[in-house]
Amino acid sequence: MAIKFAGDFEVRRTPEEVHDFLIDPNKFAALLPDFQGLLVQDSTHFTVKVKVGISHIKGTAEVKMELEQAERPKRAQYKGQGSVAGGNVALTAGFDLSPLDGEGGTKVAWQGEAEIFGRLRSMAGGLLEPLGKKQVQKLIDGLQAALR
Repeated sequence: MAIKFAGDFEVRRTPEEVHDFLIDPNKFAALLPDFQGLLVQDSTHFTVKVKVGISHIKGTAEVKMELEQAERPKRAQYKGQGSVAGGNVALTAGFDLSPLDGEGGTKVAWQGEAEIFGRLRSMAGGLLEPLGKKQVQKLIDGLQAALR
């Protein structure tokens, strides 16, 4: 079951500033909903821990992330895999940046996909997509606030 997400928003910062923020896990990861911790391995690899709670399934997800593409100041793309109580998750998240004409800001077009595998998928069923979309919106709201 793949859950897809997409949208865009505008901020007053330059594409370079937005890109630098997005590729720094020390700044970006803490905005994840229910963030628990971060371990940075190197400039493109890190592990993030987030609290998970879906119905009666609760626990901590540990997701190994890779900055797959960093094209300053135009694009940042992540991929990740992790384990969560009763299942596994594979995800991608991309951010395309473009300057706003004459306004000095940046349009951030974002897209992503999460695939849930295992017992979690069968037990949580129809709750996964609405919960996933709610959590992604929290992340996007946090990004917009941090980049203002």
